[in-house]
Amino acid sequence: MEIRDTHILVTGANRGIGRALVDAAVRNGAERVYAVARDTTSIARFRREPHVTTLLFDVTDPQQLEAAATRVGRLDLLINNAGVLEPADPISADLALVERDLQVNFVGGLRVIRAFLPRLEAQHGSIVNMLTMASLASVPSMAVYSASKATAYSMTQALRFQLGARGVNVHGVFPGAVDTDMIRHLVMPKAAPEDVAEQIIAGVRAGELDIFPDDMARRLHALWQSDPVALAATFANLARAA
Repeated sequence: MEIRDTHILVTGANRGIGRALVDAAVRNGAERVYAVARDTTSIARFRREPHVTTLLFDVTDPQQLEAAATRVGRLDLLINNAGVLEPADPISADLALVERDLQVNFVGGLRVIRAFLPRLEAQHGSIVNMLTMASLASVPSMAVYSASKATAYSMTQALRFQLGARGVNVHGVFPGAVDTDMIRHLVMPKAAPEDVAEQIIAGVRAGELDIFPDDMARRLHALWQSDPVALAATFANLARAA
């Protein structure tokens, strides 16, 4: 799909890849970009941008989501970017942390899709689900996060066929390590969020259903295709090195 003159909504727009996606959408000619966060003060910088409208909602709060949806008319592209990462051990962690990852990274994304699907169908639009290479093989130090994203990946695959029949494309994005607050503590090469955002926009424009937006992601994807067990071992080794 072409980005110019479209209306785009980005959740989790307050930092990292989400903030970079809003900027990239504007640079690529979007007519209207809805920048979403739980706290609109964190996206106040966008109020100076004439093509951006800020919206307040938490993806886990149905009432906030319903109220925000009434402020959006036309919608061509939904980017499900909001996410959390709790470094929780699946055996010993408080189950509340496990449930939070699932509520935000899986259920929250599904809530957002349901809320805006009628608008997307009207435009024969597209959905982008921000996943991760860790949804293809678990990173032991982030096993709960990996599991929640693997669940979101499974949902993406299911919706791709269900919604494709209704004229809505569903893309999955699988970044490698990106220099954001979420993994700032990990010492390893990381892609710049701005570069990743541009590659995501380029992938959507090109109609790529699975988008691997950085060098690490592309290398790991090739490994996963040839030997999924080797990718899991690589992630285990990365975790030990960190």
